[in-house]
Formats: sequence, structure tokens, C-alpha cells
Amino acid sequence: MDFKDYYDVLGVSESASPEEIKKAYRKLARKYHPDVSKEKDAEVKFKDIGEAYEVLKDPDKRAEYDQLRKYGARGGDGSFQPPPGWESSSPFGGGGYTEADSAQFSDFFESIFGGGGGARGRRTGPGGFGFRQAGPMRGEDVHARLALFLEEAVNGCEKQVTINVTEPDEQGRLVPRRKTLNVKIPPGMREGQHIRLRGQGSPGVGGGANGDLFIEVELAPHPLFTVEGKDVILTLPVAPWEAALGATVTVPTVSSKVSLKIPRGATTGQKLRLKGKGFPGKTAGDQLVVLQVVLPKKHSEKAEELYRQLAQEEKSFDPRSRLKA
Repeated sequence: MDFKDYYDVLGVSESASPEEIKKAYRKLARKYHPDVSKEKDAEVKFKDIGEAYEVLKDPDKRAEYDQLRKYGARGGDGSFQPPPGWESSSPFGGGGYTEADSAQFSDFFESIFGGGGGARGRRTGPGGFGFRQAGPMRGEDVHARLALFLEEAVNGCEKQVTINVTEPDEQGRLVPRRKTLNVKIPPGMREGQHIRLRGQGSPGVGGGANGDLFIEVELAPHPLFTVEGKDVILTLPVAPWEAALGATVTVPTVSSKVSLKIPRGATTGQKLRLKGKGFPGKTAGDQLVVLQVVLPKKHSEKAEELYRQLAQEEKSFDPRSRLKA
């Protein structure tokens, strides 16, 4: 019986972290999956990859294997026999495996982690690359992003979402499938927040529970409004005479239109607050209205004459006084 160097199979060092091992496994399993790979001996390599990952992903099995790896390396001819009296403290499946499982794993694996005789069901590894494993497996969680208009996020809506899930085929291998759901978006969803739909992810295997669906909300740019936390911000152009004399103007909000009083002597950059007109919630956000004084592109002769009169009336006013030393 040949000794198998599982680290070599996955192309990682013996000091590789669990994340590095998982990453290597996923990469190789995709490359050699028998359903898609055109590589020579893909099925054999795929089997070796699954076996190596089955051992190295488990801290207890990995620790035992590391001991045996040192013992096996002494043979010199590539052959391996477990040390006399060897018995794994963590047999695969918690107590042996069936004849069907023996086709999935090598004699080397059986000599280390076999034994017992308890029956086990089929289970596929992470990412849908099949090998046999003990007990039911929970389906994978699915993550998706959903772009909403600001009005949809603030007021709530119902959207159709299409996601990719994996489910077991007749042979127990996980295969991709597209799934479409009608999702109710509650009012007040903000950028980066998640909606969790329990049981709407990938189906479980061997009686395991379904995974969950996590939908992350994105906000599409709006032509009028920007968002800051729970608050909605609107830049409102006002005429010079509205800023000077004060006025009442109609202002759009996300859900409607309201009247807003511009105070006398308003200036560019001044902020007015519309209470509760932002994102709804236990503590609702506000709408901040940022004033921007805007001059007409062209003036009539009469208007220019009025400006000259104003300049004479207010000649003591110096808007740049703070710039002077």
C-alpha cells in the first residue's frame, strides 16, 4: 500500500493554514471535477483531492496524519503500514463506513481512519465537490446584492430576485440551479444592510437543513437626493431675492412634496431640516435641505440698475472682510 502525502496532493505546505487548505481544495476540485474537466485521469485526481481535504480540514485527523506522515516517511520505498496497534481516535464518520464509501477513498485512508462498521449517508464537500462524509449536511448560505431606487428603499417594495443555488442530483453530487424569488423589502432599508431569508439558500443534503439567503442592499444614484446615514440630503437652489427677503417654496421629499419657509437673509450652505422625512425606523431620519443661492444667467437692464442701486445702499457691506489682514 502506497503512502499518500496529502499536503503534496493539495499543493500546500505542512504549515498551511485552514484557509489556505480550503482555498487550494476548491481550486483543484473545480479543475478536476469529472463533470467539467478534460484533464487526463481527472476522476482519480478528483478523488485524491477530496480525500486529502477530508483529512487536512479536520484538526484531529490532521494531527494524527502528521504523526503518521513522519512514521510513513521512514519506509523509503513508498510503501506504508500503520504502526502496530494503531487505531484512530477520530475514525471517519464517527465509526466506520460502508462498502459504497470504500470506492470513494483509498486503502491508505481506510488503514488510518477505517474500522467500526456503522453506516453513513452520502455528503458532498464544500463548494459541491463530492466525497462521502458522515451525517446530514446543511445547505450553503447564498449571498446576493440587490440595487434599489431610493424611493423603494425608503417606502418599501417587492422585488424579484434570481440567485444561483446548488442542490444534489441523483448521484448526490451538488449541481448548480437558478432560483427566482419574490422578496418583500421592508421600508427603511439602507445601503449595506442585509435581508436574511431563512431556508432560501441551497438545499441541505442527507436531511440537512437548507442554507439561508442573505441579500445586501445597494442604492442606485438619485438625481436629486444623496444619503448620509438615516438622513436624506437635498440641495435647494434659491433666488437672491428669496434669500434676501425670505420666501415659502415647494420642496420635494422622497415620498411627497412639502412647503418650506426660507428665512430672511439666507445664505449658500445654510441647512434647513425637515423632521422625519428621511429613512423610517424606530428613530426616523430627517431630510436636510442645503440652500444654494443662484443668480440668473442674464439680467434685464432694469434688474442691473436695481443692483447698482443696491450696491450704493449697501456699500458698507464687505463680503471679503475676513480675508483682510
